[in-house]
Amino acid sequence: MPGRPKIFDEEEVIGKAAELFWTQGYEATSTDDLLAVMGIGKGSFYLAFKGGKKEIYEKALDQFSQNAIARLKRELDAAGDPLDYIRQFFRNVAKAGKKTHRKGCLFGNAVAEHSNAEILLMRKAARHLQQLEAIFLEALLRGKKQGLLQSALPPPLLARVLLCNWNGLGITRRIYPDNESLSELIEAQLKILG
Repeated sequence: MPGRPKIFDEEEVIGKAAELFWTQGYEATSTDDLLAVMGIGKGSFYLAFKGGKKEIYEKALDQFSQNAIARLKRELDAAGDPLDYIRQFFRNVAKAGKKTHRKGCLFGNAVAEHSNAEILLMRKAARHLQQLEAIFLEALLRGKKQGLLQSALPPPLLARVLLCNWNGLGITRRIYPDNESLSELIEAQLKILG
């Protein structure tokens, strides 16, 4: 006999869970918190996510990552100037509200939270950040081919420096959640592009 049919949109409830994990972190989020934000009952939750909180967290990281990476690739493909695309990507951080700044980066938070206890979850988050680095590298290689990249650093190292800057912003924006301070910092970071 088949189980009860789902009466919720799985992608939507995973998105709501991702937002909660991003705001509170994994450990501070209870199953009751998840049920409340997702708007589903305990029976439906465990029927759909047999692994409970950990399963929904993994799915939330996966869904958020897939959506973000796909969007970034589309935007980069459409960009005429790939270095300007990177600049705008960073500058957009200084356009967010304080509530967003206080959350930091979902994946940076996950790497920090799980690096000593949940190595597999940490690696899942780290893979997303490595995909971001690969997007930076693709943009830099395109920029070099177009004669736009003036940096003396080789593109692979420069891509990793950009990732380091991105990870640092995830923490710094929590310390200085005002856009003017962040904008000054970002402009200083972007000088590495030439």
